Amino acid sequence: MVNDKSIPDQLILYRGCSHQINGNLSIRVPTLEEICTYGETAYFSMVHTLCSVGIDLCWQLEESGIAFDEISDFELFYSLLCKRYDTEQTKILFGDVLNFQAMHLYQNDRGEYYLQQDAADNDGAAKTITLTEADYLEIVKYLRALHNLKRNNAVAGSKSCRRAFIEDAKAAYEAHLLEPAQSYLLALISTMVNFDGFKRDDRTIWDMNIYAFMDSVKRIDKIRNASMLLQSGYSGFGIDLKKVKKEELDYMGDLR
Repeated sequence: MVNDKSIPDQLILYRGCSHQINGNLSIRVPTLEEICTYGETAYFSMVHTLCSVGIDLCWQLEESGIAFDEISDFELFYSLLCKRYDTEQTKILFGDVLNFQAMHLYQNDRGEYYLQQDAADNDGAAKTITLTEADYLEIVKYLRALHNLKRNNAVAGSKSCRRAFIEDAKAAYEAHLLEPAQSYLLALISTMVNFDGFKRDDRTIWDMNIYAFMDSVKRIDKIRNASMLLQSGYSGFGIDLKKVKKEELDYMGDLR
């Protein structure tokens, strides 16, 4: 297993338990049924937006007069990204207590910025929800782990490289507008329910949480590849197993 402290407890993710961000806010693991009901395109758009960094939106930011390589992740989040979503849109992830659009930006005596929302709990009692930069980093860490996303760490090392990033991003955005809408999950779900050994069918699969489902997709692919390599190696006419990486044969190994 990779020793990466930025990755949340995988067993907790797999089980589908909520993860506590701070004293008043937790993030939950939605099921395939919940994502389908919410709207797959809207759901993944929200997840990607909340996890975006400057380079992901380089063309849009430059069009708005904001240097994409100078704005911090947290500044981008509190000034632009989170303002797109209210409670109804984010409750699939954060429950019904958080409203990004109702949060206001403050600065403490150390010069650190934070977001704060005055809300009420289920009993009507006043509740203050605060999001610091550390809380934000915990949120995106969890969302990326949950959806198998990686932070875009690309860096524009020169002016020409910077221009190329912006031009490529604009071209990709415009091309995407012309593409017909396609489901990301449909092909995966269809494949899994028709795969021998998968224990769910087209009715019971919807109860799976998104992390456990994606883990199954990757695990079955790893098992299939390892089995093919072993069968070929032991046949006497196939590959030389001594030349195959040990990790490729270990179907119970780490999936990252």
